[in-house]
Order: sequence, then C-alpha cells, then structure tokens
Amino acid sequence: MANDPSQAPLRDPGAPRGLFVTGTDTGVGKTVASCALLRALADRGLRAIGMKPVASGCTPTPDGLRNDDALALLRAGEQASYDLVNPFAYEPAIAPHLAARAVQRPISLEHVAACHRELRALADVVVVEGAGGWRVPLDDDLTLAELPKRLGLGVVLVVGLRLGCLNHTLLTAEAIHGDGLELRGWIVNCIEPPDANDAPQIETLRRRLRAPLLGVLPHRPGVSPEALAPEALAQHLDVRPLLDPG
Repeated sequence: MANDPSQAPLRDPGAPRGLFVTGTDTGVGKTVASCALLRALADRGLRAIGMKPVASGCTPTPDGLRNDDALALLRAGEQASYDLVNPFAYEPAIAPHLAARAVQRPISLEHVAACHRELRALADVVVVEGAGGWRVPLDDDLTLAELPKRLGLGVVLVVGLRLGCLNHTLLTAEAIHGDGLELRGWIVNCIEPPDANDAPQIETLRRRLRAPLLGVLPHRPGVSPEALAPEALAQHLDVRPLLDPG
C-alpha cells in the first residue's frame, strides 16, 4: 500500500464541508465506518475529529456518563473534550428521545451546533456519527435527519450487508435526497459471514445509488468498539471522492 498513489498524503489537502454518518439500521457498523473514515482522512493529511452528538446506553463512570462508540471515535481521531464529542449522553439503553424523556434532559440542536462549531475549530473535518437510522426521533417532532440539515453536512451511508439491505439502503437514500441533503458516498460493512450473494447485492446498489462506493469493510466477528483497529480498516476505504468540497 505504501507505493499506492491513491493512499499518499496530499500536499494541500481539501476538506469536506463536513460528514454525517448514518446507517440503514441500528447495529450496522456506523462506529466502525466512522473510525475508519477518521483514519483514512488523517492518512490524506487532514486533521479529522469524531462526534457522537446523541448516545443512549451509556455507562456511569467517575467522570460522568461514557459511551463506547464516542470513546472509539475519540481514540480514532483528534482529541477533544468528551462533553464536546458526546454532548447528550443517556444511561437508559433505549431510543434517544425516550431516554431523554426518561431523565428529563431534552436534546437541544442549538447545543449540538455549538459543540460542533468548537470541534470544527480544532480540525479540518468533523465526522458526526448518528444514532440508529435516518428517521430516529429526537423528540415529538424532530428526527435525527435534522442534525445534518442544521450543521450543513454531507451524508455517508453505512450499509450493513445482509438480507433486506437493498430495500433499507434504497429507502434511506431516497429519504436523504428527499430531505434536500447530499449523499456523498456509501460504505458496505460485512456484518455477517461471507455469502455468495454479497457481490451481486453490492453491484445492485452500485448501479442504483447516485453516490460513490467508498469501500467494503470486511467481516470481523466479535470485535468490540474497544478492539477496533481503524488504521487497518482505513486501508479498505478510498476517501478521494469526499475531498471535493462540492
């Protein structure tokens, strides 16, 4: 890989306007893909920092509530205050809006935007990881789709490769475009053991999605967020299509 010009650092790297990582569903590997993106962008000469604005299922610690996905993003990218990276952390392991209601701490888009501005000042690009899928509620009215709208971010879609992913992927892409946002690229994450239908499913999506395939992440059974090796996963991604600010 060292002699591959596509992996060589840029002398004068361009930065994406910003990236929001969403998924076809929960449990499809958004954190894995986000960490790989952070490392791949760093390999291109960019200071990249991760953000997980909203997370439920957090663990109490002496320093406060901590989320495994947010901690993985911190390890993979530039360092920052945990409270900026994960401003809304909830202990109940339920949908974010229900967790927020349970502890009477509503999710504030204004506060998320303020934290994002501070992170943006520390790096060339902030990779913002969503929670669940595109239409996950934030409160009685708003969904997670409002975040990339408010922050002005392009979208990267993580496809969990399994039976049913074609429908989930195409519906999510349709919703992203329908909301007036740009699908900058998509990443396949092999969440199940290899299957003969994997390649045909990927090719079907390649023909139908109006965005570049950034890479295919291999199956990694039983790997926890703490055991991620984003520098190795980054080698499976080609982030050059993201470097054009559009």
